[in-house]
Amino acid sequence: MTTIHSAPTRAVPAETLYALMRLRQDVFVLEQECLYPDLDGRDLEPGARLYWAEQGDGTVVGTLRVLAEPGGGVRVGRVATASSARGSGVAAALVRAVLEASTGPVVLDAQSHLEGWYARLGFERDGAEFLDDGIPHVPMRLDR
Repeated sequence: MTTIHSAPTRAVPAETLYALMRLRQDVFVLEQECLYPDLDGRDLEPGARLYWAEQGDGTVVGTLRVLAEPGGGVRVGRVATASSARGSGVAAALVRAVLEASTGPVVLDAQSHLEGWYARLGFERDGAEFLDDGIPHVPMRLDR
């Protein structure tokens, strides 16, 4: 069984925060070979919230970050799933938890190969494709 949690970054227990950041590093820096500062200071912004999925034994298997958008709504980013949990619905459960907790528009920059996956959750493309750390992305939006 997987449980979804969320909290402002400053309220996440240290051990859990370490596991979330480790997962992000494993996925983005090691697997995707993107050398960029994942710890960009935005996790500490007012309104920043981390979501994570834990297996029954407390192992973190997925995470994402939500930031407040100027003018309202939220931005989803840093969506990462442990390789052992991919295809099990963890990322979709995390995104749905954000949608249930949010009002207003929800925006994100999806890796282009995931555009259809986000579309199944209700997101629509909202601009031209662009490169981020050498990986094609598309801006997406869900108005509510």
